Amino acid sequence: MATTDDDRRPKYQRIADSLREAIQSGEYGPGDRLPGENDLMDRHGVARMTARQALGVLQSEGLAEPRKGAGVFVRSFRPLRRQGIKRLAQEQWGSGRSIWSADTDGRDLVVDQVTVSEERAPVLYAEALGIGATETACVRRRRFVLDGKPVLLATSYLPSSIVGGSAITREDTGPGGTYARLAELGYKPVHFREEIRSRMPSKAEAEQLSMSTGTPVILICRTAFAEDGRPVEINEMTLDAASYILEYAFDA
Repeated sequence: MATTDDDRRPKYQRIADSLREAIQSGEYGPGDRLPGENDLMDRHGVARMTARQALGVLQSEGLAEPRKGAGVFVRSFRPLRRQGIKRLAQEQWGSGRSIWSADTDGRDLVVDQVTVSEERAPVLYAEALGIGATETACVRRRRFVLDGKPVLLATSYLPSSIVGGSAITREDTGPGGTYARLAELGYKPVHFREEIRSRMPSKAEAEQLSMSTGTPVILICRTAFAEDGRPVEINEMTLDAASYILEYAFDA
């Protein structure tokens, strides 16, 4: 990478930029080992901490991952392209397909952890769902793993008065998932709203998603509305930002 004498960026950033360009040009491919701290120290005449910071930048961006005792390698995991509109179309879940299958392109996405319980929903969610102070919600918690890598945590809240006793209260909701079952109950989702934020993960989130240090999470809160405008589900999702590309394709 070309630099100038008046380039005032920190040295670790310049080194990280150089390595990033080498990855993007194909000099280092998926699974290749990147130069180690000693190599970078000799090549750039910097201290170990500077070399470590440079490699840390690439790890935080999801481009590289450390392997204990072996070094830092170009990440071979291919990000999941989340089809923000296509995945929620009725033709997806209405035909018995999981909404997640719109994103995976044939890759191996599994839910390796599922819990379903009856709980009091957080106050804001309870109010939005029309759940009274003495009522409970059906709470579905899942962890999604793609190609062996945890990528998503999801928690759904649904009024127990609607879904109690239905397949939604079971771990396996059946073909088409929760939205297909809501339709069978007379509460077919016809409108969705998603709110997106980002932040650094909590310790528990980082552990559950096996995230590299410094990588943020994407927070998506989706509300599903029935034909009469009633919210019937609120889904809180926590995504490993390095594992996702959010795509929204729509006509003008």
